[in-house]
Amino acid sequence: MGAAVELEADGRTVRLSSPDKVYFPERGYTKLDVARYYLAVAPGILRALRERPTTLERFPEGVTGESFFQKRAPKNLPDWIPTARIDFPSGRSADEICPTEPAAVLWAANLGCLTFHPWPVRRGRTDHPDELRIDLDPQPGTDFADAVVAAHELHAFLTEQGLGGWLKTSGGRGLHVFVPIEPRWTFTEVRRCAIAVGHELERRLPGRVTTAWWKEERGEKIFVDYNQTARDRTIASAYSVRPRPHAPVSAPLRWSELDDVAPEDFDLTTMPARFARTGDVHAEMDDRRHGLEGLLELADRYERDHGLGDKPYPPDYPKMPGEPKRVQPSRARRADS
Repeated sequence: MGAAVELEADGRTVRLSSPDKVYFPERGYTKLDVARYYLAVAPGILRALRERPTTLERFPEGVTGESFFQKRAPKNLPDWIPTARIDFPSGRSADEICPTEPAAVLWAANLGCLTFHPWPVRRGRTDHPDELRIDLDPQPGTDFADAVVAAHELHAFLTEQGLGGWLKTSGGRGLHVFVPIEPRWTFTEVRRCAIAVGHELERRLPGRVTTAWWKEERGEKIFVDYNQTARDRTIASAYSVRPRPHAPVSAPLRWSELDDVAPEDFDLTTMPARFARTGDVHAEMDDRRHGLEGLLELADRYERDHGLGDKPYPPDYPKMPGEPKRVQPSRARRADS
């Protein structure tokens, strides 16, 4: 696989073993290509990960081999990469890495990490998210163009609320919008806001958007995946490489670009050129943080006036206070018949 090479990142040297190992057979991209990509976008990926507990999605043999999510910091973690203790819904806890410099990204890439999954918290306040993340997920029968329609309506709504939303591709067919928030609310409260946003999009785009948790109820719509804001649920970071044959990446966008792009425009080779030309278009994302009072009031109104309260959590969660019955509707009907 070739002799190890050493790469420099902001004055720190990182050893990359087996640099010639092919990670993307369809394109011929190697482990070294992935590492060089992360060097090229280092300020952007670090902005997205800085101080955040981060799960590593590792593909040691490339995208055609086995993969796994590494939540706990490896035993061979360098002493210059800090960690943070995070608590899972199960009651267990773990120490996750918290990148604070570009070399940490290269170190993870050497382990076969393609996609970085940061928590929406900083290591100083791991129980209080500082981002409201809205995942617009196309369901079968819909595509990126449908997600674009939902994103435009979401942008209009956030603007009306005085909230700044930062847009990126998922690396697949979907779109993500992050709202920087003050770290004053719990995961439960932030998730409640995501549900309220979903209900508002359902109201504004009837028949095109859904918050239905059960797939059998979603139909051909864009699903607002509110559970991506639940504790221990993460979204691939901006600039992360996604494990698909053509090596796409999650690309930060300006809102003015939304109608003129396609997910396949952004990959391991095109993003470095874009980054060199534009820099990190989300560089100012952390300059202003917002309050959630307005969205929490909206959630209260949807519950009070329409009976739209909490929704089911993922199946691996303990039963949560106020959560409705966590059973597939068709199974519930059979049980009642």
